[in-house]
Amino acid sequence: MEISLIRHGKSLWTENDRITFAEFKNWVEKYDFNGVTEVSTFPQITIEKVAVAKVVVTSDLKRSIDSACLLNPVSKTISDPLFRETELPAHPTILFNLKLKPNNWAVILRILWFCGYSKECESYSKAKLRATMASQQLINYANEHESIVLVGHGFFNMLIAKELRKMGWKGTRTTGVKNWNCTTYSLLTSRGEHSYIK
Repeated sequence: MEISLIRHGKSLWTENDRITFAEFKNWVEKYDFNGVTEVSTFPQITIEKVAVAKVVVTSDLKRSIDSACLLNPVSKTISDPLFRETELPAHPTILFNLKLKPNNWAVILRILWFCGYSKECESYSKAKLRATMASQQLINYANEHESIVLVGHGFFNMLIAKELRKMGWKGTRTTGVKNWNCTTYSLLTSRGEHSYIK
């Protein structure tokens, strides 16, 4: 059995001016609302895994759904908010008037989130619990369909990968952060076959 984790394509929303946190919240909303840039080529391993997958799973966010459609417009797709990206917290008051580029805001808030700061968002501990549920759901799909793909999100894919390894699935310790990157985890079948390909 195989479960492949793919990060979605590059977002159509590319605004990169320095902004306040209040403006960053609006930036995130637009990032979630927009789809992804259409491309004509994908990593070879990504194409191969999508081609053999019996089911393609996505979150309910547009960039995840649109990415799956670009990879294989005729595949059987299941969209579920369970696989959404982990959220970012509201800013500490001390950063209220600071202006940063969106990526810098994301890095700072993600570090704070990993350290336990989760104002107005899902906490790191709760996200890990959700990743456990998501991993089990993917395993259920793999039990039924043998080979499946999740076209998901960078940080949540990482948490899922960690849970899969805890459950005995074989694969790399880290998932790639690049758009369209694919990492595959596998489990021995009842016949003792092992089909892991990175």
